[in-house]
Amino acid sequence: MKQFLKWSGCGGWFDAYELKSHSIKENEGIMQEGVIMADELLTTQYLTFTLAEEVFAVDVAMVREILEIPIITKVPQVPDFMRGVINLRGCVVPVLDLRLKFGMPETAQTVNTCIIVVEVNIDSENAVLGALADSVQEVIEMEPSQIEAGPHIGNHLRTDFLKGMGKYNNRFVMILDIDKVFSSTELNAVQGLDSVTE
Repeated sequence: MKQFLKWSGCGGWFDAYELKSHSIKENEGIMQEGVIMADELLTTQYLTFTLAEEVFAVDVAMVREILEIPIITKVPQVPDFMRGVINLRGCVVPVLDLRLKFGMPETAQTVNTCIIVVEVNIDSENAVLGALADSVQEVIEMEPSQIEAGPHIGNHLRTDFLKGMGKYNNRFVMILDIDKVFSSTELNAVQGLDSVTE
């Protein structure tokens, strides 16, 4: 059964994702006693978005919703990439700038700028965060054969937050492990923002 989300802005209207955990690929069409003899391939759906013209992706299972930019309340004495908090139906949600976290220029607000609301795991507890993106692209499906391991660039640069490099439409898509983008210290600091009110 298909479950769809729709949203406007952030690049226009489009259907988003059909939820499913995996698909089964028939192996040479062979069937025996009514059972498909097939290799079971994990097919994962990813939401793609852009940061500084580069395409990133996150597992749709981690995505709660996508928002147009509301009023962001600044919070003092937090890292630069923590842009503030928003009020999401009565809940305080920290907003983080992935551009700044990745050493890019600060995200500039345009008609396509969005907040991707994701759920991350902090010390075995779930937390809800908002991640700024230049624009949201589409939901795609990729099989393991389409994903290569992330690059290893010496011992001093972290790349563990990359699940891998996906190949889609003749270009690479950087697949994020959103739980590992921020350190536990940073995420614990984000949890402390829950006490901030407008």
